[in-house]
Amino acid sequence: MTTTLQQRSSANVWDRFCEWITSTENRIYIGWFGVLMIPTLLAATTCFIIAFIAAPPVDIDGIREPVAGSLIYGNNIISGAVVPSSNAIGLH
Repeated sequence: MTTTLQQRSSANVWDRFCEWITSTENRIYIGWFGVLMIPTLLAATTCFIIAFIAAPPVDIDGIREPVAGSLIYGNNIISGAVVPSSNAIGLH
């Protein structure tokens, strides 16, 4: 029985990845924009879903009357919302 070992260089892996990303032979073309867009959209979608379910009430008007939009605080799918806050601007 003969065993053959084949060495792969690390640069070869990067070259194959680059060719796969930019290949138009794929079923769905990803491209370099897709390499950045897909993980960003997944993170944003995950954050939105978590906020839709469990975001705390927010004081929108500054009159100390919090507005709750998440499902945990009694809203349903139709009336639920991710309520923006001016405090979130300072967070970014």
